[in-house]
Amino acid sequence: MEKWPIGVFASVDAGLGVHLDVVQELGIPTIQVHAPHKQSRTPEAAQDFLDRCNAAGIQITCVFGGFDGESYADIPTTKKTVGLVPLETRAARVEEMKEISDFARLLGCHTVALHIGFVPEDRNSEDYKALVTETQHLLDYVKVNSQVLNLETGQESADHLLDFISDVSRDNLKINFDPANMILYGTGDPIAALQRVGHLVASVHCKDATWAPEGKRGIDWGAEVPLGDGDVGMATYLRTLKDIEYTGPLTIEREIPEDREQQKADIGKAVDLLDELKELIG
Repeated sequence: MEKWPIGVFASVDAGLGVHLDVVQELGIPTIQVHAPHKQSRTPEAAQDFLDRCNAAGIQITCVFGGFDGESYADIPTTKKTVGLVPLETRAARVEEMKEISDFARLLGCHTVALHIGFVPEDRNSEDYKALVTETQHLLDYVKVNSQVLNLETGQESADHLLDFISDVSRDNLKINFDPANMILYGTGDPIAALQRVGHLVASVHCKDATWAPEGKRGIDWGAEVPLGDGDVGMATYLRTLKDIEYTGPLTIEREIPEDREQQKADIGKAVDLLDELKELIG
């Protein structure tokens, strides 16, 4: 794989990603894909999707898990509903992630990922310790499938994420770095965070956002915007990726599935911006 191939977040039948025809139209060579609904996670569906990707010259680099009942309506709702953190759904979601790992194996993909949720702050609490144990069990399972698990950034500070990864203590636990999420959740400057966690970054998103007003950060959402229009600073972002020696895909994520045409247009502009920056920095 060449350095910094362009990617996009795509979907089979679930999630916020673009459909494969859009990936083909834009000539994008790699995708992260949102895992399909349970009824579509079959060997036949995997082979069909893989055949379509192979025919189009598209490489699947990561399969993302997501779960029924998750809501990003606001930050408090996100804390209650997202990832493996909510206790009432944790065991079932760990089992579903194992199924997603199996589906990724059918696709020949060696990376799975998810938002784990808002990791409890108290490392000595029983809830935190139980989350560590469940995450270890999941990582041991995906390792049998020759896979790594990437945690997407945003819901924790860089230091708390590093603490959690250290406590889990599995060599196949890595990071999917999303700079916009740091801004959207108000959890820290994305460039400083990337410098802090860079040694564990195995995949990235190229997404942009603007901060919530002063006094509202971490309470209210920031706003996702087209790549280059926000507060991340994409040139600085790519320079920092170069500094940490990250050479993998630059996967564009634009979360406006309700407006497919605008989503496609914004992704097209993002491709142009990243191509320019790759020429300048790479």
